[in-house]
Amino acid sequence: NLTQLGVNPENVKHGSCSMESDKVVCICEKNATGQAQIVIVDMENGNAVDRKNIAAEAAIMNPVSKIIALRAGSTLQIFNLELKAKMKSYNMTEPVSFWRWASPSIIALVTSNAVYHWSIEGDSAPTKVFDRHPSFGANVQVINYQLSPDGKWCLLGGIFSNNGAISGTMQLYSVEKRVSQMLTGHTGTFAKIKPEGRTDEAQVLVFQEKKENDTPKLFVMEIGKDKDSPGGVFRLQPVPIPMPAEAPNDFPVTMQCSSKHDVVFMITKMGYLFMFDIHTGRALYRARISTDTVFVATPQTSTGGVLGITNRKGQVLQVQINEETLVPYIMNTLRDNQLAISLAGRMNLPGAEQLYLAEFDRLMASQDVSGAAKLAAKAPQGILRNTQTIQRFQQIPAQAGQPQPVFQYFSTLLEKGKLNATESIELARPVLQQGRANLLTKWLQDDKLECSEQLGDLLSSTDVEMALSVYLRANVPEKAINCFAQRGEFDKLVAYAAKVGYRCDYGMMLQQLLHQNPQGAVEFAKKLAGAEGGSLIDVQQATDVFMSMNRVQECTAFLLEALKDNNASQAVLQTKLLEMNLLGGSPQVADAIMQNNMFTHYDRQYVAKLCEKAGLFQRAAEHFTELSDIKRVMANTHNMNPEFVMGFFGNLSSEHAVELLRELLGRGPSNLQLVVQICQKYNDQLGSDKCIKVFEDFKSNEGLYYYLGAIVNNSQEADVHFKYIEAAAKLGQFKEVERVCRDSTVYDAAKVKTFLMDAKLADPRPLIHVCDRNDFIDEMTAYLYSNNLLKYIEVYVQKVSPPKTPMVVGKLLELDCNEDFVRGLLNSVGQACPVDELVEQVERRNRLRLLQPWLEARVATGNTEPSTHNAIGKIYITLNRDPVQFLSNNQFYEPAVLGKYCEKLDPSLAFLAYKKAGGACDEDLLRVTTENGLFKDQARYLVEKQDLELWAVVLSKEEDTNKRALIDQVVQTALPETKNPDEVSTTVKAFLAADLSIELIELLDRIVLQGSEFSNNKNLQNLLILTAVKNDPDKVMEYINRLDNFDGPEIAKIAANEQYMLYEEALTIYTKFAKTAETDEAKNELNVFAIEVLVDKMKALERAKEFAERVSVKECWSKLAAAQLSEGMIHDSISSYCKAEDATNYTAVIAASEAENNYDDLVTYLVMARKEIKENELDTALIYAYAKTSNTSDLEQMVSSPNVANIMEIGERCFMEGLFDAAKLLFESINNNAKLALCYVNLGAYREAVDAATKANAISTWKEVNVACVKDGEFRLAAMCGLHIIVHPDHLEELIGTYESVGQPMELITVMEQGLGLEGAHAGIFTELGVLYSKYNPDKLMEHIKIFWSRMNVPKILRACEAACLWDEAVYLYKEDGQHDSAVKCMIEHASAFKHDLFLDCVQKARNQEVHYKSISFYTEQHPMNLVRLLQVLTPSLDHARAVHMFRKSDSLGLVMPYLKTVQKENLTAVNEAVNEIYIEDEDYEALHTSIDEYDNFDQIALAQKLEKHELLEFRRIAAYVYKKNKRWSQSMNLSKQDKMYKDAIETANFSADAALVEELMRFFVGVQDKECFCAMLYTCCDLVKPDVAIELAWRNNYTDYAMPYLIQYVKNLSDKVKEIDERTAPKKEEELQNDAAVAAANMMYNETMMITNTPYNGGMDPSYGVGGMMPQQMGQPNMMMNGGGMQNGGMMNGGMQQQGYGGGF
Repeated sequence: NLTQLGVNPENVKHGSCSMESDKVVCICEKNATGQAQIVIVDMENGNAVDRKNIAAEAAIMNPVSKIIALRAGSTLQIFNLELKAKMKSYNMTEPVSFWRWASPSIIALVTSNAVYHWSIEGDSAPTKVFDRHPSFGANVQVINYQLSPDGKWCLLGGIFSNNGAISGTMQLYSVEKRVSQMLTGHTGTFAKIKPEGRTDEAQVLVFQEKKENDTPKLFVMEIGKDKDSPGGVFRLQPVPIPMPAEAPNDFPVTMQCSSKHDVVFMITKMGYLFMFDIHTGRALYRARISTDTVFVATPQTSTGGVLGITNRKGQVLQVQINEETLVPYIMNTLRDNQLAISLAGRMNLPGAEQLYLAEFDRLMASQDVSGAAKLAAKAPQGILRNTQTIQRFQQIPAQAGQPQPVFQYFSTLLEKGKLNATESIELARPVLQQGRANLLTKWLQDDKLECSEQLGDLLSSTDVEMALSVYLRANVPEKAINCFAQRGEFDKLVAYAAKVGYRCDYGMMLQQLLHQNPQGAVEFAKKLAGAEGGSLIDVQQATDVFMSMNRVQECTAFLLEALKDNNASQAVLQTKLLEMNLLGGSPQVADAIMQNNMFTHYDRQYVAKLCEKAGLFQRAAEHFTELSDIKRVMANTHNMNPEFVMGFFGNLSSEHAVELLRELLGRGPSNLQLVVQICQKYNDQLGSDKCIKVFEDFKSNEGLYYYLGAIVNNSQEADVHFKYIEAAAKLGQFKEVERVCRDSTVYDAAKVKTFLMDAKLADPRPLIHVCDRNDFIDEMTAYLYSNNLLKYIEVYVQKVSPPKTPMVVGKLLELDCNEDFVRGLLNSVGQACPVDELVEQVERRNRLRLLQPWLEARVATGNTEPSTHNAIGKIYITLNRDPVQFLSNNQFYEPAVLGKYCEKLDPSLAFLAYKKAGGACDEDLLRVTTENGLFKDQARYLVEKQDLELWAVVLSKEEDTNKRALIDQVVQTALPETKNPDEVSTTVKAFLAADLSIELIELLDRIVLQGSEFSNNKNLQNLLILTAVKNDPDKVMEYINRLDNFDGPEIAKIAANEQYMLYEEALTIYTKFAKTAETDEAKNELNVFAIEVLVDKMKALERAKEFAERVSVKECWSKLAAAQLSEGMIHDSISSYCKAEDATNYTAVIAASEAENNYDDLVTYLVMARKEIKENELDTALIYAYAKTSNTSDLEQMVSSPNVANIMEIGERCFMEGLFDAAKLLFESINNNAKLALCYVNLGAYREAVDAATKANAISTWKEVNVACVKDGEFRLAAMCGLHIIVHPDHLEELIGTYESVGQPMELITVMEQGLGLEGAHAGIFTELGVLYSKYNPDKLMEHIKIFWSRMNVPKILRACEAACLWDEAVYLYKEDGQHDSAVKCMIEHASAFKHDLFLDCVQKARNQEVHYKSISFYTEQHPMNLVRLLQVLTPSLDHARAVHMFRKSDSLGLVMPYLKTVQKENLTAVNEAVNEIYIEDEDYEALHTSIDEYDNFDQIALAQKLEKHELLEFRRIAAYVYKKNKRWSQSMNLSKQDKMYKDAIETANFSADAALVEELMRFFVGVQDKECFCAMLYTCCDLVKPDVAIELAWRNNYTDYAMPYLIQYVKNLSDKVKEIDERTAPKKEEELQNDAAVAAANMMYNETMMITNTPYNGGMDPSYGVGGMMPQQMGQPNMMMNGGGMQNGGMMNGGMQQQGYGGGF
């Protein structure tokens, strides 16, 4: 009832209340305060009411989604409530009188003139569909509009007043044909049905027609189909509507169709309900359901009924069909059996079973096979589709030319749909018998057969593939797996078993397959071993299976795949793999495996021994680790690949390698080449010293020679080279000796030299090379000279090394060699002999004159070598042959050499030689002249040289005597003699540098002031003044006034230097020179220098001001202004700058003014400066000065005029200093809306701030404006800002914190809800809104989660739910997020969140099996009644033994008996024992007996021991039965005898096949005098009874009559056996032998093949005959017919010849 939900009944009426579907009711109303709102009643969610403050006249909710359309006047809007966003809007040009959702995507709009369709997709406007018919005028009230399912037909319905009655009219419009047809009636609708006899659906129009003065009728007609189409057009004759007599003027207001039942519901204005069957038009029901008008109705899809709302009262009525009573109602009330049959069949309703059975019997009796089949096919709830029906059709004889009736029946069923399991099996049998399996294949593809295990069994013998398909669909894993195995599809088998969780005995399957298909078994084993998730078979087990049949090759292939990961845990199998091939005759396979280095964990020592035995010496050597083993194997190097041997030594330690080399050499010279190659290759690893030692120990010079010859060229070891030289010399390889001695740089030269000298080779050239390269010249010369090898000395100095001739000559002179030989030697060498060394060698031995002729000859040839001229000069100086002339004129000698040579002979000659050097020997020259007192020569040389550095050396000496003497010679002799002013200047500079100021002033004073050739020399005047500045300041002013030819400005700068501080002198110089300046520019420059001295040096600002006023130079004012500025005289400085019109120093002026806060003067300066300079800083400072002086008008003018100011910077500065008005002007001028917004915030103008923020659209701006608005309570403006913030995930938490800090979470929730519909809505919005709901409005959280969970951060929402203890929501999130384990745990831990169906859905998807067991414990304790259902769900994934243990522990086995029965088929011990225990408790011995027979995996003896003491006889019988099954015959018999169950005892004795037990039981029966049992015993166990015992017992106890049948039978059997033996042993007659031979010959002539190749060789031989000394193996079954001749086992074969046994194996 809507009124009970708070809805105003005045608003429950046509126009303001709508119900477009069975989900939502919408009402437009006003609340208590008069505010318009929309009430939304969610009927799917417990009639939850949602009120939204929306002003609208009407609202209609989309039938499938939460999209609402609103109408207010001519304005139409569409909103998405989930996204909280407006989708579309439109203003109609004419009023809308009726509207509704014509489909989920189209709104129908009816105006006074036309009908429009408005799509919710895109931006399109409403489109006109058709115009209202003229007869459908403005006086007609529209109450209905329908659109056909295909969208091609429209039906507009309305009512109007006609002579006091209400008439109806409808306009049917065809969209395709664009034509209308008017119908006289009140209401109608469209529906889709499937008429009988047609395969396609029919689109029908159902409407009520009421003509004036006529009975209302119901019309049902198909529309949109051509009447000539196949199947025709569905149309019913008009059916009168039975209106109640008490309401003759009543009329229908709504008509709805049930797509579920094909029934029309029609409700009238007075509340009458009519129900019609669309297929027949028959009225099914009429009743008054309300006294109020139902003004709106809609179908209810879930029930096939209809919902309606009564006017004003607001009752929501539900009408639906009671399917259980409809058919009985029609039968009993309407008495229309045919209609009841039709409805029951079409709707699958109960109640018409007897009618169907009777009709079926009638049709069968009349032999109407087709009718009976159709009736059975459409019978409701399959009441006729059973085995009995099939049997009845099978019993009907077939008509000639007609298919069998049962096939007609099946054909009818197949046309209608799918066969059930029984029908599928019964149809498959005859089809298979006819060999038409292709039909079954087609039916299975079309899903016409219901797959079952029985159907699969039926197909398995014919078509394994088809049977597999059936088993898969029927979910019979064990048989499906068997089919996979038969087809050899082992990869599919493994995948399927893993998918369904079926546990296969792969070991047994592999063993079976190995018999049939060894290669297939290999592939199967590989698949099992390489299965995803780990191997499905134990590799050891599989290996044992292969090896049990000696399948080495197949086992090898399998192990190579299974062990490819090379795990340490598989070491044994790796060893096994190599062993089976090494011992099994395939050593090459093992060799290949080891060569590829596939495995590393096997037993290497064991494998090495196997390799040695198999002749794989190389692999054995690789695997052995003991040196003794390796030595033994290496004795077979002749059987090994030399390359391997070479490589093998590379893996040995150096010690072991050397030992093996010794072993090889010790075995004879045959291994010498191999040893040499090994030493060559592994020289670096073994060490050349060890290898040399090996060869030397075996005195193998040849090996040593070849070994060292290979490495000597690359070796850097001296001993290697020496040993090679030694070996080569011993083998006579002198060319190699010479080559190494000549080319090598590594050997120990002294050692080699000693060896060669001791060896005294016939050819001394190797020795010559060694001595030459290592400078053993003396030893070589002495060796050659002493051995009279003078020719080799000549060759050496002439061709080998002429530069070493001096050393040879020197040694020969020491040896007193003949001088003529020496001269001849020198002459033969000629120019190639180095003179210096020769002179040194000869001079050292005092034999210099020996060289004079040789040297003069060289000079005569024009030789210019300094060494030659040095030598000849020494001779001339020694002999005093005009040395002065030689030293002065010779250009080729070295002055340093001869000068040194002359120092002790004659210092003056040494001076000449050093002077000749041109400065290179100045140091020696000064030393010689100083030491020998040659100061005059020294002074002249220094003045002429003009070398300041040389002067510095001389004048820096501290010896006053020598320095004074030199200075005197300079002043008295050197300077007076010179006429070169540069020489004078250089000398003066030298004196200055030497700080000889006093001497210099006196000298310059005499030269410059006393008149001389240099008096007007500018340099000397400058030097004089500067010297005075430095050493005599009192004379500076005098020199300035007396002298004119000096550099005034430069000297002034020096004088004004801080070092001398002669400021007045400098000022005087500037003033003096300014007066004589030739140009104004130079004059101004000097005046500027002068004022700089005043302001910078003298700090006399007043004098400077007077000076500036006197000279009136702008530059002077500028200098003065800068000085005043630096002194803090801001006002005076700015005045001076203005006089100078100098704006260059504006930066400092601005900084100083701002520091003094003197913005008034600064404005004056900046205005002046802007005339000259257009700089950013200047304009910026001026704007800031205006702001500081509050000069708003000038500021505004400045900003609006062209400028280069940094408006942003100054605006920021003003903002920071609180000058918000000025900042606002500045930010406005540059359109900086972000800062402008903040200015407005600080000025309190929030609306303007939001507008500015909108223009700025910056997140930081939105945040600051939002914070300000929130703090000031402007939540509406804050929300506008917040919507722009929340789309940025990084700033969302800060926004939340802002609202929560001021205690306004609901305002925040409002903002977040508005943000859900934003285009940029992200996961953070949905997540944080969920968190807020959990904190402040938990009632809305579940709805929010259901809609938006996929767009949330699920872990964060889960934490929020857990913090708020919202467990239902947490479970929902866990489930949707796929965390089923957590969902289950949550429901277990929190009872409020538990829902049984939800729990089952989650627990079967949980991955952690421990959750399954926790769930079982939970259900056991909390929900025991649902425990079985839980176990049914979890059965595939449970460890049943563990589950049984749990139930046993909790004493709840009885609760889970259905589960135990289900899983007992797996034949598990724990399950079987639990089931048997329950059967015992329930005393159900029959079930227990069945369980024992079918499932034998349990402790049978324990069960028997338990049952043998049971109080009930049947259980003790079961104990005896169990003992019998376990072959405990005595216990079984004793128990049976104890209970007098003698029949059981007799059967047990018979099964035991034990004559002793039989005899014992016979004696027992005799003892208890039970004659009948004694007789029965003899009959049952006749084969086991000993005849003598039976006769004796019978005779002794008078049981002869009871034993007589046994005796008779025994005698009969005995006589038959004797007769058979006689016949077999009797010899055959000759005629019979001939006949047998003829038959055999005939068989061969007529190609009766003996099939020898298809049977065992001796398969037909009598088992008693031996074959090759062994009993023949019996093949096949006894009496099996074999060979073409048809002879039995043990008979004649192979052409009739009897097989004889021979010892030779034939």
